[in-house]
Amino acid sequence: MSPFRPSHDQHDFRARLDWGQTGVMILAAHADLVVIVDVLSFSTAVSVAVERGAMVIPHRFRDDTAEDFARSVGATLANADRGGSGATLSPASLSILHRGEQLVLPSPNGARCSVLAAEGGATVVAGCLRNASAVGRFAAAHGGTTAVIAAGETWPDGGLRPAVEDLIGAGAVLAELDPLTLSPEARAAVAAFRAAHDDLLGMLESSASGRELIDAGFGADVAIASQVDATDLVPVLTGGAFHAR
Repeated sequence: MSPFRPSHDQHDFRARLDWGQTGVMILAAHADLVVIVDVLSFSTAVSVAVERGAMVIPHRFRDDTAEDFARSVGATLANADRGGSGATLSPASLSILHRGEQLVLPSPNGARCSVLAAEGGATVVAGCLRNASAVGRFAAAHGGTTAVIAAGETWPDGGLRPAVEDLIGAGAVLAELDPLTLSPEARAAVAAFRAAHDDLLGMLESSASGRELIDAGFGADVAIASQVDATDLVPVLTGGAFHAR
């Protein structure tokens, strides 16, 4: 018997919000468009990469399979060490990307959610604060049902850690949609975004995820992630890779 109830898919609402991989499993099958929001840092990294003219291939596993996969598709594999050489999950590292370059970017949260959503047949978009309004407009024009997935983080025991930056980022996207179409969960995300709007950098820097990155020396990534509406490009997952629209 499925542990999910019919009410869990938030039917009756065209714009919905849920969390992580389980949220994808619940909502993607009922959605025409799925927006994956992983502000620190997968979705932000994708946004920066497509601005450079690169394509990002999400890979759900950050292990030995990633190297074999990148080789099989003729793409560059992001360095698993965020502070290592070359392109990594760090948005600040992606200024080295060239137009037309293909980057395999493994991530246990955003990339994994993206792959799972694509397997369900929906159009998949990477959303973050940097492209929130553009993604929201894309969703409104796309029509049908939009599922926004706040990717969250993963605790060491494998459980989901809801991440406030993803709630805020999801709300920034959903704020562009007709408020009458929003589920209560989606409306709560919009409220979170509006409450944080005047101090997005401060909110991200003082969040658990932000402090973790700053403590590790990646404060620049937090600053990049807080730049609301820095780009109008919408990364759409097509043929297994995120391309700019």
